[in-house]
Amino acid sequence: MIDDVRKDPMMARLLDDLAAGKDIGHYGRLVVAMIARHFATEEELVALLAHDADFPEEKARLMVREVIDAGYSPPKRAKILEFQSRQDYPIIAEPGDPDAGNVYKHLQFPDAVYEHIEEYREAKLGAGH
Repeated sequence: MIDDVRKDPMMARLLDDLAAGKDIGHYGRLVVAMIARHFATEEELVALLAHDADFPEEKARLMVREVIDAGYSPPKRAKILEFQSRQDYPIIAEPGDPDAGNVYKHLQFPDAVYEHIEEYREAKLGAGH
Protein backbone atom coordinates (compact mmCIF):
# COMPACT_ATOMS: atom_id res chain seq x y z
CA MET A 1 0.00 0.00 0.00
CA ILE A 2 1.40 3.37 -1.05
CA ASP A 3 0.82 4.95 2.39
CA ASP A 4 3.32 2.45 3.88
CA VAL A 5 6.12 4.21 1.99
CA ARG A 6 5.42 7.33 4.07
CA LYS A 7 7.09 5.63 7.05
CA ASP A 8 10.33 6.89 5.53
CA PRO A 9 10.67 10.67 6.07
CA MET A 10 12.45 11.23 2.73
CA MET A 11 9.73 9.38 0.84
CA ALA A 12 6.96 11.20 2.71
CA ARG A 13 8.47 14.54 1.64
CA LEU A 14 8.91 13.37 -1.95
CA LEU A 15 5.29 12.19 -2.10
CA ASP A 16 4.06 15.46 -0.56
CA ASP A 17 6.06 17.48 -3.08
CA LEU A 18 4.71 15.39 -5.95
CA ALA A 19 1.15 15.81 -4.67
CA ALA A 20 1.76 19.58 -4.64
CA GLY A 21 2.81 19.41 -8.30
CA LYS A 22 6.46 20.21 -7.63
CA ASP A 23 9.22 19.17 -10.00
CA ILE A 24 11.35 16.75 -7.98
CA GLY A 25 13.75 16.19 -10.85
CA HIS A 26 14.53 13.13 -12.93
CA TYR A 27 16.45 11.39 -10.15
CA GLY A 28 13.83 12.25 -7.56
CA ARG A 29 11.23 10.58 -9.73
CA LEU A 30 13.54 7.62 -10.31
CA VAL A 31 14.07 7.18 -6.56
CA VAL A 32 10.30 7.30 -6.00
CA ALA A 33 9.74 4.72 -8.73
CA MET A 34 12.49 2.40 -7.48
CA ILE A 35 11.13 2.44 -3.93
CA ALA A 36 7.37 2.95 -4.26
CA ARG A 37 6.96 0.20 -6.88
CA HIS A 38 7.16 -2.25 -3.97
CA PHE A 39 4.21 -0.57 -2.23
CA ALA A 40 1.91 0.52 -5.07
CA THR A 41 0.34 -0.84 -8.20
CA GLU A 42 1.81 0.22 -11.50
CA GLU A 43 -1.18 2.50 -12.16
CA GLU A 44 -0.93 4.14 -8.72
CA LEU A 45 2.75 4.82 -9.30
CA VAL A 46 2.17 6.28 -12.76
CA ALA A 47 -0.55 8.58 -11.40
CA LEU A 48 1.70 9.64 -8.52
CA LEU A 49 4.67 10.50 -10.74
CA ALA A 50 2.45 12.31 -13.24
CA HIS A 51 1.65 14.89 -10.55
CA ASP A 52 5.14 16.28 -11.18
CA ALA A 53 4.47 19.40 -13.25
CA ASP A 54 7.36 18.51 -15.56
CA PHE A 55 6.44 14.84 -16.11
CA PRO A 56 3.36 13.91 -18.16
CA GLU A 57 1.63 10.56 -17.75
CA GLU A 58 3.25 9.05 -20.87
CA LYS A 59 6.75 9.70 -19.47
CA ALA A 60 5.69 8.44 -16.03
CA ARG A 61 4.36 5.22 -17.56
CA LEU A 62 7.59 4.69 -19.49
CA MET A 63 9.76 5.25 -16.39
CA VAL A 64 7.67 2.93 -14.22
CA ARG A 65 7.75 0.20 -16.86
CA GLU A 66 11.54 0.54 -17.27
CA VAL A 67 12.10 0.34 -13.49
CA ILE A 68 9.85 -2.71 -13.16
CA ASP A 69 11.31 -4.48 -16.20
CA ALA A 70 14.88 -3.85 -15.00
CA GLY A 71 14.02 -5.14 -11.53
CA TYR A 72 15.83 -2.31 -9.77
CA SER A 73 16.29 -2.71 -6.03
CA PRO A 74 15.59 0.29 -3.81
CA PRO A 75 18.73 2.45 -3.85
CA LYS A 76 21.04 2.75 -0.87
CA ARG A 77 21.60 6.15 0.73
CA ALA A 78 24.95 6.58 -1.08
CA LYS A 79 23.28 6.03 -4.45
CA ILE A 80 20.53 8.53 -3.62
CA LEU A 81 23.18 11.10 -2.68
CA GLU A 82 24.95 10.41 -5.98
CA PHE A 83 21.65 10.96 -7.82
CA GLN A 84 21.07 14.14 -5.81
CA SER A 85 24.42 15.56 -6.91
CA ARG A 86 23.16 15.46 -10.51
CA GLN A 87 20.15 17.73 -9.99
CA ASP A 88 18.97 20.83 -8.14
CA TYR A 89 16.09 19.29 -6.17
CA PRO A 90 17.32 17.90 -2.81
CA ILE A 91 16.11 14.29 -2.69
CA ILE A 92 17.57 13.96 0.82
CA ALA A 93 16.70 17.19 2.64
CA GLU A 94 19.23 16.61 5.43
CA PRO A 95 22.26 14.99 3.75
CA GLY A 96 24.32 15.45 6.94
CA ASP A 97 21.99 13.08 8.84
CA PRO A 98 23.32 9.53 8.28
CA ASP A 99 19.82 8.07 8.70
CA ALA A 100 18.23 10.38 6.11
CA GLY A 101 17.69 8.51 2.87
CA ASN A 102 18.26 5.09 4.44
CA VAL A 103 15.00 3.56 3.26
CA TYR A 104 16.04 0.11 4.46
CA LYS A 105 15.92 1.45 8.04
CA HIS A 106 12.36 2.74 7.81
CA LEU A 107 10.63 0.47 5.30
CA GLN A 108 9.96 -3.25 5.15
CA PHE A 109 10.29 -4.42 1.56
CA PRO A 110 8.98 -7.72 0.19
CA ASP A 111 11.29 -10.69 0.85
CA ALA A 112 12.12 -10.87 -2.87
CA VAL A 113 13.97 -7.53 -2.61
CA TYR A 114 16.30 -8.83 0.10
CA GLU A 115 16.78 -12.11 -1.78
CA HIS A 116 17.70 -10.22 -4.96
CA ILE A 117 20.25 -8.13 -3.06
CA GLU A 118 21.78 -11.24 -1.49
CA GLU A 119 21.99 -13.00 -4.88
CA TYR A 120 23.73 -9.93 -6.31
CA ARG A 121 26.25 -9.86 -3.47
CA GLU A 122 26.97 -13.58 -3.84
CA ALA A 123 27.45 -13.23 -7.60
CA LYS A 124 29.76 -10.27 -7.07
CA LEU A 125 31.85 -12.21 -4.54
CA GLY A 126 31.95 -15.22 -6.87
CA ALA A 127 33.25 -13.00 -9.66
CA GLY A 128 36.12 -11.85 -7.44
CA HIS A 129 34.95 -8.25 -6.94
